[in-house]
Amino acid sequence: MGHYKLSSGKRLTLSLAMASLVAAFGSSFQYGYNVAVVNSPSEILKHFYNETYYDRTSKYMSSSYVTLLWSVTVSMFPLGGLIGSLIVGPMVNKFGRKGTLLINNIFSIVPAILMGCSKVAKSCEVIIFARIVVGICAGLSSSVVPMYLGELAPQNLRGAIGVVPQLLITFGIFAAQVFGFRSILATEDGWTILLALKAIPASLQVILLPFFPESPRYILIQTGGEEGAGKALKTLRNSENIEDEVEEILMEHEVEKAADIMSVVKIFSTNSLRWQFISIIVLMAGQQFSGVNAVYYYATQIYRTAGVVEYNIQYITAGTGAVNVVMTVVAVFIVELLGRRLLLITGFGTCFPACVVLTVALSLQNTVKRMPFLSIVCVITYIIGHAIGPSPIPSLIIAEIFLQSSQPAAFMLGGTIHWLSMFAVGLLFPLIRKGLGAFSFLIFAGVCLFTALYSYYIIPETKSKTFVEINQIFAKINKMSEIQPEKEKSSSFYPPTIP
Repeated sequence: MGHYKLSSGKRLTLSLAMASLVAAFGSSFQYGYNVAVVNSPSEILKHFYNETYYDRTSKYMSSSYVTLLWSVTVSMFPLGGLIGSLIVGPMVNKFGRKGTLLINNIFSIVPAILMGCSKVAKSCEVIIFARIVVGICAGLSSSVVPMYLGELAPQNLRGAIGVVPQLLITFGIFAAQVFGFRSILATEDGWTILLALKAIPASLQVILLPFFPESPRYILIQTGGEEGAGKALKTLRNSENIEDEVEEILMEHEVEKAADIMSVVKIFSTNSLRWQFISIIVLMAGQQFSGVNAVYYYATQIYRTAGVVEYNIQYITAGTGAVNVVMTVVAVFIVELLGRRLLLITGFGTCFPACVVLTVALSLQNTVKRMPFLSIVCVITYIIGHAIGPSPIPSLIIAEIFLQSSQPAAFMLGGTIHWLSMFAVGLLFPLIRKGLGAFSFLIFAGVCLFTALYSYYIIPETKSKTFVEINQIFAKINKMSEIQPEKEKSSSFYPPTIP
């Protein structure tokens, strides 16, 4: 196992490329779009909330109440995401990976229509409710798409295809920034269209995804359909030479026959999955607590301090979004060359000094002339570092370090950590910023350093390895941590690294 010849079945075929793009555009693009879409028209929406309230009560809301209502609107998205992540396991086990994405996108069209009609309905409650539903759909898709693509891809392309969801997320963010220009749709007449545009990728996926196959691993392992799995593999590989992959999937099935379907509780309590479980928590929490959303939040203030004209800040912000897209494209091409582990270490290792220097630059920006420009350099450096490692790799790692029976529960756990962390950062960062000011970025620097060290000592390289081989590597890590002498355990946090 693991020494197959690189036959025609291992190439990037048109069917595999289109299945990956349709799944990621219809779901991951939406996720990115919804993350950023409410930023540009925020003042217009607040005004709409106030006017709606006035039409009902003949008086305007206080500024603090408007701020509270807007905070609720924004926070409904990660709250919905948390709900969505909790139903990933039951959904993918019952309806399959492709089936779950189709059901999810049918429901995703509904909030887009609601948002588009909110102005006519004169209801801010419709927007808030729609944001919850959008979040639930994002919570599902952010776990199911990496799972689906990880199971479609051959082992030598699993990394590149596994980064595609993050690439489409960055495209979604960039599209929301561009359509959100005040000269395009961030206007009194255009904001409903801006919010409703997410229906387009959802509708395209509902129309196109049925033409592509379900995950062959799901078909074979969880439904027992060896013939159906073979047919799906032949379509994806554009080749009749699929025996090696079928053999690998069957071997994985044999390895985990006794395991049955794993739950989050089982993963937590199973010693043989201990370091996989810890790795999910560290990587998904590190991804959010490394401060990526805070850096984006602070970017506007940094550009303003550097003397950028207020109206032009929207274009500079879109420019940083473009940098994010370009660097994620780079990650797609280098992840199979350099590997997952190196990109994690390099990414978090780049974000660490960027946060430290940004702290210094923000602290001295009012006293030293060139500091605001240094701050801009730090923001761009941070975005580059995050785009090549911390943003795309954690979900890819989850898709690779668990066997089929454990993957739904693993993605439920990873999704829950992701959305809880995002919600916590959104809730706590304003308070931390108020108390610590620029020094709040030292907290993010500490998280980046810890996650980089964890990746160096714990995370093994998974590129070009079968799921069974990766499972065997972690089995050794877990076994070594169990038999390590008590004296050694007390003096060292880390088990021996398996390269």
